Amino acid sequence: MKYSAWIWIIGFLLLGCKAQEPSDPRLARVHNHVLYLSDLDGLFNENTTSEDSSLIIQTFRERWIREALILHQAEQNKPDNLNIELLVNNYRESLLKNSYEQVVVEEELDSVITPDELLAFYEKNKEQYELETPIMRCYFIKVPLPLTAEDSLRFWWNNLNPRNLRKLEAYCEQNNGTYILNDSVWTRLEEVAIELPKGSLTASNVVAKRDFQQTGEEYQYFLKVFEVRNRREIAPLAFIEEQARKVILHSRKIKLMQQKKEELYKLELRRNNIEIFEE
Repeated sequence: MKYSAWIWIIGFLLLGCKAQEPSDPRLARVHNHVLYLSDLDGLFNENTTSEDSSLIIQTFRERWIREALILHQAEQNKPDNLNIELLVNNYRESLLKNSYEQVVVEEELDSVITPDELLAFYEKNKEQYELETPIMRCYFIKVPLPLTAEDSLRFWWNNLNPRNLRKLEAYCEQNNGTYILNDSVWTRLEEVAIELPKGSLTASNVVAKRDFQQTGEEYQYFLKVFEVRNRREIAPLAFIEEQARKVILHSRKIKLMQQKKEELYKLELRRNNIEIFEE
């Protein structure tokens, strides 16, 4: 068994490492593992009926028995070189450090990313964001047939302006349509192509389909393409903005924790709480 498979087992062991209260009824036993009623603390509230309580106990017990059987089997097949105490200690330390790190991040991490910072990050790293599939900015509408208010629909589409875009959006909402009506949003070409009849839109014919309308067996389609970026081109900032924000924040988080470690080191060194022994 791989060591990583023992993580959940450690959690299970920690759950069962508690002293029995004199009035704590036993609910089940599997070999040397015992389930007590107190193990279910937190599963009941003042509104829980006796019937609900019985069902909760039964469900939890059945699941616990099966997990305990797996645990027992794992114990019987434990590798000779597996140090459970070391794994438990490492797991405990990891939980504590992660909890402290979360507190530090919530209290001290600056999560505001200005447009200038975002642009600077993009200019420095944009070569890493090569497109794996074509993307495009477009307007797209797919509405079921037969069309209601067809003349108005076509008029709004052929006379695009902010007011008519709002009317098109409302029309799609009212008629169970699919739409993209934000020309600043980049969309994967394949996500639009899958909404159209097969073969209607591909990477090779998208240039010729920059403005077209098509009637299918069940739907009416409208497409107006403003810009296309092909595979292996550099993705525009707007397309990778959310990903870039996550990378920036992750980098800030790492830097913050490094600073915190150094601050703690210098502080505790001055307090004589750190002692280095010569070999």
